[in-house]
Amino acid sequence: MVVITRRKHWGWGLESEQLSREQVRAAAGGLASHLGFPPAEVEEPVSIELLELAPVRVQEPPRLAEICAADAHARASHALGKSYCDVVRGFRGRFDHPPDFVARPRDERDVEMLLEWCDAERVAAIPYGGGTSVVGGVTPEVDSSYNGAISIDMGAMKDVVEIDETSRAALIQAGATGPELEAQLAEHGLTLRHFPQSFELSTLGGWIATRAAGHFATVWTHIEDFLEAADALTPSGAWVSRRLPGSGAGPSPDRMLAGSEGALGVIAKAWVRVAPRPSHRSSAGVRFERFVDGVECVRALSQSGLHPSNCRLIDAAEARFTMSGDGSFALLVLGFESSDHEVDFLMDRALEICAQHGGSAGERRGSARAGHAGGPVSAPDDAGEGSQTSGVGAWREAFLRAPYVRDVFVAMGVLSETFETAITWDRFPLFHERVMAAAKAAASDVAGAAHISCRFTHVYPDGPAPYYTVLAPALRGEEVEQWAAIKQAVSDVIIAEGGTITHHHAVGRDHRPWYDRQRPDPFALALRGAKSAVDPRGVMNPGVLVDPLP
Repeated sequence: MVVITRRKHWGWGLESEQLSREQVRAAAGGLASHLGFPPAEVEEPVSIELLELAPVRVQEPPRLAEICAADAHARASHALGKSYCDVVRGFRGRFDHPPDFVARPRDERDVEMLLEWCDAERVAAIPYGGGTSVVGGVTPEVDSSYNGAISIDMGAMKDVVEIDETSRAALIQAGATGPELEAQLAEHGLTLRHFPQSFELSTLGGWIATRAAGHFATVWTHIEDFLEAADALTPSGAWVSRRLPGSGAGPSPDRMLAGSEGALGVIAKAWVRVAPRPSHRSSAGVRFERFVDGVECVRALSQSGLHPSNCRLIDAAEARFTMSGDGSFALLVLGFESSDHEVDFLMDRALEICAQHGGSAGERRGSARAGHAGGPVSAPDDAGEGSQTSGVGAWREAFLRAPYVRDVFVAMGVLSETFETAITWDRFPLFHERVMAAAKAAASDVAGAAHISCRFTHVYPDGPAPYYTVLAPALRGEEVEQWAAIKQAVSDVIIAEGGTITHHHAVGRDHRPWYDRQRPDPFALALRGAKSAVDPRGVMNPGVLVDPLP
């Protein structure tokens, strides 16, 4: 029996994990009561055998033929990211901008030769990472001034190359996925402890290129908090950072790569700060009758200096949908962890703060396993979220399964998408009110009924990162237009009210109109100048962040 392990060409996960129509129909029946509106008749995705892809415009250079593929699966699976609209397009067989071929470099020399060829032939080079972009960051959509576009899949470059146990740092190739790098680090009792929701498929290079945020709700939030140095390859040569714990020598070269989204080069490898696996943990779920009380509590926690590893506030609507509550209370998922010391005293003080703000804590869960190295980490199941008490475990499971559930939603005719931002505490109440109003009005206009919920994914002393979820009936064949109308409305309000267009989902092509309004004009000119210096012909992921200079 042959086990199929390749990824689905249209959605999340592997082909072997694809649910049958009967399984999707059963899931739809179970979800109907939670949705509050009836799902549509279940449909099936267009099979790969029926795809009609655009003709190939350019052929791979003979010297690189063995690392390139132009079959239907390779081109389709690298044509889109994993946003709701991407999944809808893939489900319906709409791959409007497939790459001409997919290159899978084995080493840095392969990457150099690819970029040399792209630069000489004026072919766009799109770094793919894990392909989990939800903002159009990996779509090979280029204008007619380019002779073609290729996708550079770094998945073959996935090794932990070196570990510096004295400095607690590791040199890791950019193509390593979360499970791959964690499994290799676990052999040394170490972990990166960076767990974005896309952890299963996303890569270290992709995390750096998009400034991804992971598990920690406070202090260590974005991947650059773990970044010691990064190396990239550009059409103008190698970009090599010096390993340093800190430096005041001008703008940091590795920090410039963070958030560059492939526009400045292909990230090849990086030194990242690692740590021993946590041996002391404590977690709890805290209920609040009113979301606003939870907000004030989280603000107090973020300014307390306690630095909880997990501090996610979930409103009543999201708690109900994820079966971590009945819709009558907001839930705070609170956790502490350490590889050095007990954390119960930190949880004690945190729960005192919660009680002062009207919070009611459920049963606590903790562990103290000094010296425990454990097995390979495949997901943040031991990161202060594992308690089944007070709905914490249910919420965690829903969080980890969300990418899979969305594929089911597409099949059953449910619009399911998110948007996220960050704002200072003083502006949050009015900001939240206006964003929720805009989302509800826009969703009502295009869908008639909708559920809008909110949670805090990360919190800072000066403000939260609210993350909003939209669930609504989808109009078959018009899903992309439906979401575009909602996205336009909420994004306009986010920018008008002083928030950021994205806290951790990057800019890509989807956020460009609002990113152009958010950033200062002189900075945009400086960024275009930097791109021109390392990518004179503008072949690196054109369309993201900035347009190249003429």
